[in-house]
Amino acid sequence: MAENQASVIRQIVDQFGKDRSRLMNIVRAVHVKLGYLSEESIGQIAEALGIHRVEVRDMVSFYAFLSRKPTGKTVIRLCNAVVERMKGADQVGEAFKKALGISFGQTTPDGKVTLEHTSCIGLSDQAPNALVNGVPITNLSPKDVPMIVKAIRDGEDLLNLPQAEVDLNVRKTGDVIFAPMERGAALRKAISITPEGVINEINKARLRGRGGAGFPTAMKWDFCRKAQGEAHYLVCNADEGEPGTFKDRAILSECADLLFEGMTLAGYAIGAKEGILYLRAEYEYMLSKLERMLAKRRHLGLLGENICGLEGFTFDIRIQMGAGAYICGEESALIESAEGKRGAPRDRPPFPVQVGYMGQPTSVNNVETLCCAARILEKGGEWFSKIGTKDSTGTKLLSISGDCEHPGIYEVEYGITVAKMLAMAGAEDTQAVQVGGPSGRCLAPKDFGRGISFEDLPTGGSIIIFGKNRDLLECMRQFTEFFVEESCGWCAPCRVGTTLLLKKLEKVLEGHGTRRDLEELESIGKTVKTMSRCGLGQTAANPVLTTLSGFAGLYEARIKSEDYIPSFDLEKAMEAGLKAANRTLEGVHA
Repeated sequence: MAENQASVIRQIVDQFGKDRSRLMNIVRAVHVKLGYLSEESIGQIAEALGIHRVEVRDMVSFYAFLSRKPTGKTVIRLCNAVVERMKGADQVGEAFKKALGISFGQTTPDGKVTLEHTSCIGLSDQAPNALVNGVPITNLSPKDVPMIVKAIRDGEDLLNLPQAEVDLNVRKTGDVIFAPMERGAALRKAISITPEGVINEINKARLRGRGGAGFPTAMKWDFCRKAQGEAHYLVCNADEGEPGTFKDRAILSECADLLFEGMTLAGYAIGAKEGILYLRAEYEYMLSKLERMLAKRRHLGLLGENICGLEGFTFDIRIQMGAGAYICGEESALIESAEGKRGAPRDRPPFPVQVGYMGQPTSVNNVETLCCAARILEKGGEWFSKIGTKDSTGTKLLSISGDCEHPGIYEVEYGITVAKMLAMAGAEDTQAVQVGGPSGRCLAPKDFGRGISFEDLPTGGSIIIFGKNRDLLECMRQFTEFFVEESCGWCAPCRVGTTLLLKKLEKVLEGHGTRRDLEELESIGKTVKTMSRCGLGQTAANPVLTTLSGFAGLYEARIKSEDYIPSFDLEKAMEAGLKAANRTLEGVHA
């Protein structure tokens, strides 16, 4: 058996050219074949690649979708993100536990079904939801569970389940993303001018990255094009893991042609011959459709060699699957993952445009950004610049979910107010709005007149609405718990600080907190924000800090009446411990 397994693994490794950088593909393929990654299989992968097993084990241990122990033939991953729990995911979870006779993290005695929790899977507009062997199951209720479990046990095709349906849910279309497209039009215009001309057109449009940070796209492409390297790469970040975000899901489902057009003209602009679409594991159900679209574009001469008849213009795209890690939405962590490593953020500088994928100049762009770029080349930078506001041109896709009548995707012009957005989504009696997901900010009603834009309220797209009957601080606790789970663990401010935030917040919510605890919550939050190494840690305290500012009364209502109760002083305790240790050492030396 061991010899047969080793042979299978060698074949998989050979399939990827014994390329160490394709380790993610290799371990995913082995996982599919064997059902999990044992220590033995890890050693066999390492031997076939000629690397140490620690490299493989280190990488495998990082990702949520790579199991180190046997699982059932069917794995149910129920989403327990904030919106899903607002919509009844906990009750659905209890129904699954009852129907299967197991708890979360366990496998049925017959070894057939494993039940797990997972974070946001990009379906918050259709909550509660789950992935069953990668198949999305939406709009669940406890009464659906017995039928689903029976279908699984009977070996039925999961795609035949009535709940195995993902609605597009585009509530409002605009002139940029969801407008009709003429395939190849933008690309033909791009190659009719120089690569520098393409960058100039993007600059004329004043396009800024749609991932949330808003860095000028033309500037990024120009930096990348001018950077010295043996090769240049274009990477599309399709790892939208921010809870409450699902706009890329709709683009990948309905506008993949526009995306691939944008990737190709970006490749032309920066001088890249290879593009990589990094697709989150939760969206694997879209993979075959995306591969078919790529094949069609190759057949039409829109990918490959001499694109659109332009001699020497060679560019192709491959899809790199992830394996379940929120941190890989950060561009340098994504690059590490695409190279077959842990998705741990890199120190910067150097930036990816200088030293990126495989150590070469790389432009990492958001899905929506690349779609905007294609539309700009099609209709012109001046046309695009007249949409939105002066500093935030174009449209923005918003993923709206939570307490509203019409959750879904809205393509709106930048500058729209929060109040108008709430009216469109059918949100009444709103207590708060989370703009930008957990890493964004929580707005009180007094701020609903503010606008969605880079100059006011920037967002990657996640909008979560909380009605007046919601326990807002409990939702913030769940957000903080999410950051604790998703921290890569590299730096202490994030690894330790998020845990301290969670414990302190739980103390307040349990009614044991004091005013001193609120002061310490703010102090810890600011430390985590300023001292963390990457964007995850730098935004992990936002749920606490923005609600301490905007909803102070909710915290005040939870604390004890005493103004101050002496609490454990960590700094003094550490100082006393150090003195005691020094006395002991002095005694030993004496």
